[in-house]
Amino acid sequence: MSDLSLRNTILEALEFQPEIDAANIGVAVENGVVTLSGHVKSYAQKVSAEQAVKSVKGVRALAEEIQVRLAKGAGMDDDTIATRALHIISWSSDIADDAVKVIVQKGWITLEGEVDWQYQKETAERAVRKLSGVLGVNNQITLRARVDVVDIQQRIEDALKRNAEIDAKGIHVKVDGDVVKLEGKVNLWRERQLAARAAWSVPGVRKVQDHLLIA
Repeated sequence: MSDLSLRNTILEALEFQPEIDAANIGVAVENGVVTLSGHVKSYAQKVSAEQAVKSVKGVRALAEEIQVRLAKGAGMDDDTIATRALHIISWSSDIADDAVKVIVQKGWITLEGEVDWQYQKETAERAVRKLSGVLGVNNQITLRARVDVVDIQQRIEDALKRNAEIDAKGIHVKVDGDVVKLEGKVNLWRERQLAARAAWSVPGVRKVQDHLLIA
């Protein structure tokens, strides 16, 4: 696919998403590397735009430079954002109330703490993205070390083979203790995301190093 065709496909993908106001988003493509620029009215729109582009076939890499410019009156003080963030994390997940610490500075939320599972870390971040006044989220939540680490590599390889959307033959799994390294090639960015998710789903995994290339 030529860069021009890829750019047109990306613009169509952005316009197709009802939650994204793409009027002020700029798209540049060079050798399959996409740069998003411009501005949107919320952090949730920024994340949605990034996810939409990653789902387009032919995108090899993404430089995301979109700014969040809140609509007039949409901002709020950091204390209010922090309080709402704590509440929505509590409502949206099975994370213990004292497991996650929320720090807000000039609209940027930093999440800290320790949880048992990667999905809990991801759920906490998703919960606060759509809060009014949020300009960005820095997720620094870590996973607790587990002592029941058995056959991590085999479990990950089995999980990859079970997923119909992943071509597991091109993915190589290396495990060093509780750290997993994924190498090889996949056809789509979504495959890369699903492979990483499969690795995170195995008990005992504390870190995933994603070195997969998009063919």
